[in-house]
Amino acid sequence: MKKLLNTLYLTSPNYYLSLDGENVVVLDGEETVGRVPLHNLEAIVSFGYRGASPALMGACAEKGINLCFLTPQGKFLARVTGKIKGNVILRRTQFETARDESASCRIARNFILGKIFNSRWVLERTLRDHEMQIDVERVSRASKNLQQALSQIRTCTDPAKLRGMEGEAASQYFGVFDEMILQQKTVFHFEGRNRRPPLDKVNALLSFVYTLLTSMTASALESVGLDPYVGFLHTDRPGRVSLALDLMEELRPTLADRFVLTLINRKVVSEKDFATQENGAVFMKDDACKRILTEWQNKKKETIRHPFLDEKVEWGMVPFVQAMLLSRHLRGDLDEYPPLLWK
Repeated sequence: MKKLLNTLYLTSPNYYLSLDGENVVVLDGEETVGRVPLHNLEAIVSFGYRGASPALMGACAEKGINLCFLTPQGKFLARVTGKIKGNVILRRTQFETARDESASCRIARNFILGKIFNSRWVLERTLRDHEMQIDVERVSRASKNLQQALSQIRTCTDPAKLRGMEGEAASQYFGVFDEMILQQKTVFHFEGRNRRPPLDKVNALLSFVYTLLTSMTASALESVGLDPYVGFLHTDRPGRVSLALDLMEELRPTLADRFVLTLINRKVVSEKDFATQENGAVFMKDDACKRILTEWQNKKKETIRHPFLDEKVEWGMVPFVQAMLLSRHLRGDLDEYPPLLWK
C-alpha cells in the first residue's frame, strides 16, 4: 500500500522554489524561509505565480513527487509530470473503455451511485445528530428523493440520462446544504452552488477544497498507471483531468463537503477570513488558506474502515485505494468498479 507522505503547501504568492542537493528550498526574494528533504514529500502545492526552478521540476518528475501550481485563490494552473510510466496495456484498456459507450456508462454509473449514496448519508447523519437544529421535514424529503434516485440510476444505461439524474440529485442535495450549516449562519449562508468565480463564502470554501481533492485524485490515478485526463463520466477537454473529476465524485460529500461544514460549524473560519473583489468574487485571505491546509492535512490522517476492503485506511489513502480498485476492474480482476459507500 502506498505510504501517505507529507504534502508541502506554499501559500504565499511571493515564494519561489529551488533545488539544493536533495532538498527543496523555499525563497522569499533572496531570503531562505524553508528547506525540506525531497524524500519526505509526496507532493508540493504552490499557491502563487513565481514558480520553481527547472532543476527542482526535473527532480520532482524523476522522484514521482507531484508538483502542482495554483493561483493564490486556489484555481488550478499546471502540474509537472515526468516521463509517461505505467502499464501500456492498462492505459490502452482505459482508452478503449472510454470509447465504448456501454462500458463507459457502467463505470460512470457506479461513480454516481457512490456520490448519491454518500450524499444521502451526509443528510442522514445530520438528521440523526442535529434533529433539534434543522428543518427535519425538508432534509428528510431530500434524503428520500436521493434514495429514489439511487433506484433509478442502478438501471440507467444512457449516459445523457445518467448525467441528468446526477444533476437533479445534486440539486436536491445542495438544496438543503444550508440546513447543515449550524453555526455562523448569518455569515455563511448558502443558496446554491456557484463557481468561476465563487460568489459567497461557502462556495469559496467548497471550490478551494475541491481543488485540493482533485489534485489528490489525479496523483492517485497516475500512481496506478491510469491517465487522469481520459474519463468515463466527464467528457474529454484539453487540460481537464476528466478521470480525476470522475473518481472524486463519490468523495465530494464525505471528504470535501463534510470538511467544509466542519470548518464553519467549529468556527475554524470566520467572516474576517474572506474578501470580496469588485466583480463580486469571494476569496480567502492567506492566513485562512494556511489554517485550512493544516486542517486538511489533519483530516487526511483520520481513519475509516473501507467498506470494500474491510480494512482501516486513512482518508488521505482513500483516493489511492479507489484508483487501485478502478485499475483492477479495467484489468478484469473485478467484475465491477466498487465505489466507496460511506455510512
